[in-house]
Amino acid sequence: MSVILVLGLGAYAAACLALFFFQRSLIYFPPATAAYPAPKTSTLEVPGAALKVSERPLAGERALLYLGGNAEDVTASLPFLARAFPDRAIYLLHYRGYTGSSGKPSEQALVADALALFDRVAPEHPDVVVVGRSLGTGVAVQLASQRPVSRLVLVTPFDSLAGLAARQFPYFPVRWLLRDRYESSRYAPRITAPTLLLAAGQDEIIPASSAELLLSRFPKGVAHLRVIDGVGHNTIQDSPAYIASLQEPR
Repeated sequence: MSVILVLGLGAYAAACLALFFFQRSLIYFPPATAAYPAPKTSTLEVPGAALKVSERPLAGERALLYLGGNAEDVTASLPFLARAFPDRAIYLLHYRGYTGSSGKPSEQALVADALALFDRVAPEHPDVVVVGRSLGTGVAVQLASQRPVSRLVLVTPFDSLAGLAARQFPYFPVRWLLRDRYESSRYAPRITAPTLLLAAGQDEIIPASSAELLLSRFPKGVAHLRVIDGVGHNTIQDSPAYIASLQEPR
């Protein structure tokens, strides 16, 4: 075996190890500061962390739980959600390691934290809509597969993070290396709540085929897909159709 080949194999192995050990720094990008002052904040104590929850309080049975993207300060979505859901109390979860929350993010931890927030909210508000965006759709799908949510909205969703990563790093065995897989297609068949998949027509991060594959995994009649044209992955909320789409009953 030539020296060049040995060096090449060594460099490839080193790159695979780097992807394995530093993968979470490539997935989670906590924002530095809050983007919008929430009317109220509270703390959700969970094993290994204290989580910040931004709230728009409102009495009554109806509430909304929001799970944001991997680089999102969730308070930036509060004005849009407040307009779309004026009759619901709103709870926005700041992931572990994100603005105001302690701990370190992982798929297992984020799903457990979302379940804990639902369990805190549901006794006071038994009618809970769950909205997830981008990475948060992977958390939201798992939440909705385990709790009686009244409606599920997935903004810029994907079928699995492993599939997206494999497209981004085609020369590496990403499916073997990835620990946080967010396999939404695996959990979608268990969901019975009415579900909207809201995709961006010019999404530069998540291909249309990924959202379509996820749609096909839901039980027949449970989910439908709507595409908003003229917007990208990070600009979908700028469309006039965004708020109206969030309000769709089905």
